[in-house]
Amino acid sequence: MLLDNGRQARLQQLPAVERLFNDERVRKAAGTLHPRLIKRIIRDYLHEVRSEIINGRDAQFSFEELELRLLVARKPTLTRAINGLGVVLHTGLGRAPLPKVAQEALIDVSEHFSALEISLLDGRRGSRYQHVEPLLCELTGAEAALVVNNNCAATLLILSTIAKGREVIVSRGQLIEIGGSFRIPDVMLQSGCRMVEVGTTNRTHLRDYENAITSETGALLRVHTSNYRIIGFTKEVPLEELVALGRKYSIPVIDDLGSGALLDLSRYGLPKEPVVSESIAAGADVVCFSGDKLIGAGQAGIIVGKRELISKMKKHPLTRALRCDKLTYAVLERTLELFLDEERVVREHPLFQILLKSPSEMQKQARQLLNAVQKRLAGRARFEIKPTRAEVGGGSLATESLESVAVAVKPVDISVDELARRMRLFRPPVFGRVVQDEYLLDFRTIRADEIAIVAEALIQALA
Repeated sequence: MLLDNGRQARLQQLPAVERLFNDERVRKAAGTLHPRLIKRIIRDYLHEVRSEIINGRDAQFSFEELELRLLVARKPTLTRAINGLGVVLHTGLGRAPLPKVAQEALIDVSEHFSALEISLLDGRRGSRYQHVEPLLCELTGAEAALVVNNNCAATLLILSTIAKGREVIVSRGQLIEIGGSFRIPDVMLQSGCRMVEVGTTNRTHLRDYENAITSETGALLRVHTSNYRIIGFTKEVPLEELVALGRKYSIPVIDDLGSGALLDLSRYGLPKEPVVSESIAAGADVVCFSGDKLIGAGQAGIIVGKRELISKMKKHPLTRALRCDKLTYAVLERTLELFLDEERVVREHPLFQILLKSPSEMQKQARQLLNAVQKRLAGRARFEIKPTRAEVGGGSLATESLESVAVAVKPVDISVDELARRMRLFRPPVFGRVVQDEYLLDFRTIRADEIAIVAEALIQALA
């Protein structure tokens, strides 16, 4: 690429890596960072500036920006964060906090050796499925179960085992795309099966499935549209009817629930989400769902269903590539144990504490934050408690929102975007949402023991 004289001159003015590495300001900002990391951060930043200049953008080197990057790098990037966004299962913030019993199990198996694949009865090599399979069968009514590293992997394994080289019939209205642009048709392609779309986007009938069945049909697939809804003039085939059709032609029925719930949320005033045990009771041969959404454990893809099919999956070569480690099993086992006692899981699990938090409790906590900062920040910002709406997130209850309460902060001397940036750079980082000229801290997701931290972050950002 030929560059004009102006861009060439700006490129030549960029400082050398070694000169910056030896600069006193850089060394001070870097603190105890390893020299190799310091040089990498310098090189990466210079590369960004150089690319911007070459592409004709108005970029220039900034010592302040480099110092900021070094200061941020001095602390681990994967750190605890405070969720003031009002999205309960926020993928970027690691979804829900783990229950206390799961935290304790995590420490226990990470500090010591663990009986991951050994039988306590006879001391012989065992199966890692032993830790969760009985619990999953008890909670769902399934004959067998296994766990892989996420629900996309679960779908891939199921299709690869049951229908590789064969046709799988699915409704056009269920060809979902999940986070990161991963699409059901792409997963099906990777599994080796051939997708057969039936119906239309908004209406699919039982006859559409039946008319598509051939000698090459390997499975009927239902996919729960967990991250969107089609409303209005719509038609979807109930699972019971799809199961009856599958049995008529001896074709297995797969139910991909996405989020998956182990208890009926509607009993607690929340919108209805498909319950795994209901799919098993309806006769689905295989059901898959996530472990880190409405179950609130670590990331996992859970598969439950008929023993014969699950046994084939356990022997499939992909299972080794997709299997979970001891930490996942430790967290999942203790979390599933909570669900055996519904009153206990609602009382102790942080996910349900957040989902069922009352408006009066959120109002009280918002007032506590105001009391902590208003006098200290008089003249620096205006504060107001406002009603707002929170989201479940994580592809769960897509069209539903939850009543919530937020503290709205309108800074006087800095922009609202700069306030958001300063809050993110606090340790631990605090995440709020910018709405027009206000910075909102949503108390659906801010917990009681975090109020003092949020107050200190605001004081440091605005004082």
